[in-house]
Amino acid sequence: MSAPRSAADVWNDEYRRGRYQDEPPVAFVADILAAARRDGATDGLYVGCGNGRNLLPLVDGGLDLLGLDISAEAVRQLADRRPDRAARLRHGDLDSLPARTVWPLVIGIQVFQHGDRDQAHRQVRAAQRRVASGGVMCVRVNAVGTDVWPAHEVVEQAPDGGFTVRYTAGPKRGLDIHFFSRGELDRLFEGWAPVLPLRPHRTERTPPGTGQWTQWEAIWRRPAGGPGPASATDALSR
Repeated sequence: MSAPRSAADVWNDEYRRGRYQDEPPVAFVADILAAARRDGATDGLYVGCGNGRNLLPLVDGGLDLLGLDISAEAVRQLADRRPDRAARLRHGDLDSLPARTVWPLVIGIQVFQHGDRDQAHRQVRAAQRRVASGGVMCVRVNAVGTDVWPAHEVVEQAPDGGFTVRYTAGPKRGLDIHFFSRGELDRLFEGWAPVLPLRPHRTERTPPGTGQWTQWEAIWRRPAGGPGPASATDALSR
């Protein structure tokens, strides 16, 4: 029996097949740009930047973002597509960044849902630690209420309604993917002030997909105060 593929291997294959190459950015990008402008934030971290579907519109909208992704293929495609951004891309996860480095703006779109509930929560917490005091975090993740497709099995179900599936077909076959409940996110961001209150965004799938896919979208502000970790400007060369 072959060993199960890692998430990085799965996404490397998907990007080689042309995933997201011709897709427009999600509408949430406009909300992120508006929030950044209100705050005067120009520097940030984009976790799970992929091959640039959402990152490039944010950059072209005036943000200088460090793009981070576990897929080496995605990072390569993005660097080839925009050589001017190559120095601001990094292959790896949040742990690969310099310790205690923070940004005034941290973005994660459809990335923190990978893995089971514990893994998903640890990803959110790790990203929260990268937000500067008083900074903002912009999140879009899978939501309960989604018509999960394609074939899958539910591998865990929490009392708050959050659940995890393991796909048995399709491009994410063999991977665990988490779907968050509202209460689950409320607890993860307890003490953070909503800049854009948590809202569901529903998308009808196009054939051969069936049903609809729901995502939570929100922007939260980290409470001000506490020790000041190193700034990204100091810790990362441009």
